[in-house]
Amino acid sequence: MLGSGFIGRFYADSLHGQRSRDRVVAIYARREESARKFADDYGCSFFSTDMEEVIAHPDVDMVCIALPNNLHEAAVMLSAKHKKAVVCTKPLGRNADEALRMMQAVEEAGIFAGYLEDLCYTPKFLKAMQTVNSGGLGRILWAKSRETHPGPHSEWFWDKEQAGGGCILDLGCHCIEIARNFIGKDVRPVEVMCWAATQVKPIDAEDHAIALVKYENGAIGQFEVSWTFRGGMDLRDEVMGTEGTIWINNFLRTGFEMFTTGKGANYVAEKAESATGWLFPVGDEVNDLGYNHMFTDMFQAAEAGREPAETFYDGYVVNAVIDAAYRSAQTKQWEPVQLPVWRGKEGLTQESTLVDYDESHYLIKEEITHDGRHKLILKDKATGRILERDLV
Repeated sequence: MLGSGFIGRFYADSLHGQRSRDRVVAIYARREESARKFADDYGCSFFSTDMEEVIAHPDVDMVCIALPNNLHEAAVMLSAKHKKAVVCTKPLGRNADEALRMMQAVEEAGIFAGYLEDLCYTPKFLKAMQTVNSGGLGRILWAKSRETHPGPHSEWFWDKEQAGGGCILDLGCHCIEIARNFIGKDVRPVEVMCWAATQVKPIDAEDHAIALVKYENGAIGQFEVSWTFRGGMDLRDEVMGTEGTIWINNFLRTGFEMFTTGKGANYVAEKAESATGWLFPVGDEVNDLGYNHMFTDMFQAAEAGREPAETFYDGYVVNAVIDAAYRSAQTKQWEPVQLPVWRGKEGLTQESTLVDYDESHYLIKEEITHDGRHKLILKDKATGRILERDLV
């Protein structure tokens, strides 16, 4: 494990608990006391403040990167150098150039690499994807994802140079990849329109942003991200297709509510702002946030010699979309997604919206009204005229 902080501990809790045969054997941290404490807490046989020493350790089979964004590339390059399988927390890079170099390095080294995008492994998301993949929602038209909370835990997130950006990079990476999965990861994102601002926090990066991502097949992705939201962590997804809609609430309002005066109050849930009053705990954060399913997929994929569901290539595409969002926030215009390496479908066009009713008409809508009429709204194919017809 590279990194002994908040996310490294979440990761360790998951991978020690899920399959019962995976262990963190070595820990790297920038401060010796942090490395020693993590080693004591998780039973690591080796700790060090030398990153390469940990990566090269003979007992290490896989490197898990849980470091600040500015250290991801160096950690990946060392993993490639020592031919160690590697999994990296989100975002893969601070920008698409970094992500592309990392992707190329692991591919040239011939090592396993996985992108730790946990919110694409939550139980609700996986269930939703089963419905989408089976065609239960028809053709996907719109995928929207929202992640908002009062801000991250560690100081480096708030430093634009170390983090590479603000809430777009920190939270938008989740939302973009969620939408890509629903729309189709082989469908090219072509351009982005983004609004971003620093509304509250005394930082150089943005703390609030909203964006639209246009896809080559005509589908639209949307993300809403903020470090200014008060009231905890709000994780919501929505996907709409021609045959149905799915709404997902992963965290804030999940059917578990409690009231307490605060006597004996303790940890409630990630990003919770209070331990008194009406609270919204999460039953099993490690599982509900996708960590268990994520690491199971990563380890099983590595053992089977296949790619995981989320790869370094996916992280690279996400970084490219984020780069376009940052450009759009500056220019106030649609900005193209620059993908010099694209491995999906080519030349897609928007599918026809025309639905045949009969030889002479297209169907616009069919409904039963409050007065019991079974009504059709049709379009005449020859004249273009819109008309109503009652079914008897």
